[in-house]
Amino acid sequence: MLRKTVLPVTAIALSVLLLLAVSACSGKTQTQGTVTTDSSTTSGSASDARKPLPALQRSASFTDKQWLGKQLFFDPNLSQPSGQACKDCHEPAAGWADPNKDSPTSKGNTPGLFGNRNSPSVAYASFSPDFHYDARRKSYIGGQFWDGRAKNVADQAKGPILNPLEMSEANMQSVIDAVKAGAYADLFKKVWGANVFEETETAYGDLAKSIAEYEKTSEVNSFSSKYDDVLRGAATLTDREKRGLDLFNGKARCSKCHTSAADPASGKVLFTDFSYDNAGVPKNPQNKFYTLGAKYNPAGKDFVDLGLGGQLKKPSENGKFKVPSLRNVALTAPYMHNGCFTVLKDVVRFYNTRDVASAGWPAPEVTENMNKQDMGNLKLTDSEIEDIVAFLNTLTDTKRPLVK
Repeated sequence: MLRKTVLPVTAIALSVLLLLAVSACSGKTQTQGTVTTDSSTTSGSASDARKPLPALQRSASFTDKQWLGKQLFFDPNLSQPSGQACKDCHEPAAGWADPNKDSPTSKGNTPGLFGNRNSPSVAYASFSPDFHYDARRKSYIGGQFWDGRAKNVADQAKGPILNPLEMSEANMQSVIDAVKAGAYADLFKKVWGANVFEETETAYGDLAKSIAEYEKTSEVNSFSSKYDDVLRGAATLTDREKRGLDLFNGKARCSKCHTSAADPASGKVLFTDFSYDNAGVPKNPQNKFYTLGAKYNPAGKDFVDLGLGGQLKKPSENGKFKVPSLRNVALTAPYMHNGCFTVLKDVVRFYNTRDVASAGWPAPEVTENMNKQDMGNLKLTDSEIEDIVAFLNTLTDTKRPLVK
């Protein structure tokens, strides 16, 4: 399940995994120049041949709203034409990230179209605080998407369905028409009110809130990894895994951004501080977004992804991308916002020797605002890199929903 690598293999620091594109329908949308669509009343997918909903199971603990959200998340009829669901870029078996490893960035519902970014995982995304500036830390924190342009998961869920490079629905009305034609239409009205479909924009917001409620459930955030068993006292790390954890928290400096301490708000160990950072990631020549025409990518091969800086129009934030959780990171290749690494070990090698001239890494896509304090020349040995990867493999969840 490895995607094409276009970079040499040489090095990382653990804060390193700072921008691992761990796996929300989220990451592949454009940053600067995002394509938007109107919310007129033209209908789209309701008139298309509907695709069957996969066989889904309702957890006994689910509220009606969570059960509705699950059905929406897996429904392939919320795209134009019908065929792509949220789960197609956020597959449970792929750590809730994109299961397609043949492209560095996620492909859209329309053949030949690709986003400029790799879809991050929706697992544990709901623990991120709302996007804001933290004056104490002097940093932007939280939000969704690689560039933080969505305030929270409910806000995020609105984007991919209407994005022409993703699910490509024409407008909100066409989405709501598809919902009204679905098997869960009565449940939608039960949850949100009998007259919910009379106001298209409100109904679309309710759809997004339903998906967000599902993404907050223990089915998506199961905390079922070996490391969770260790924290519960039900398992122990091997010697190699323990060495990796010690390096993660020490020499490799990973925990500077991917903190291994419990999050104060949730009490959970999430392996992210929800901040934004420029890890000096090179451009990825394999990114198919570069090949799109001027309608979607006016800059062509000269496109530069400014990340948070592009979204905020602040040069002081150029090149910064959200620090993802490292949970399930072994499943969510390719890595980084542009999918430039296909192997987890290569990410660690990159952070380890990024600033070592003899390592031969390509130049960063954005050189300004680079993090040189926590990565670049960590002096990790090959054995230590293997130890770190061994520890990261303990973060893979073992529980996931059955979908047929």
